Amino acid sequence: MNKLIVKLINLYKIKTQNSNPTCRYHPTCSTYSMNAFKKHNFFYASLLSFWRILRCNPFSKGGYDPVPKTRKERKHDHEHEIS
Repeated sequence: MNKLIVKLINLYKIKTQNSNPTCRYHPTCSTYSMNAFKKHNFFYASLLSFWRILRCNPFSKGGYDPVPKTRKERKHDHEHEIS
């Protein structure tokens, strides 16, 4: 299911590549969603994407907002901090 969503987001990005970028965040909302679906399960990625799109509005400051790390990535980072 996630692979299908990623392909649909890629199609959206191709279709809108000539329009002016309006996303206030980096990475853009579509790239953020694509990365979320690549890293996380369908339900969590959907929640992250929905929350990001809600926050992307004229009243938001925007800025750098990466996809949260997976548990495995956080554990790996923690192990490297200790050693």
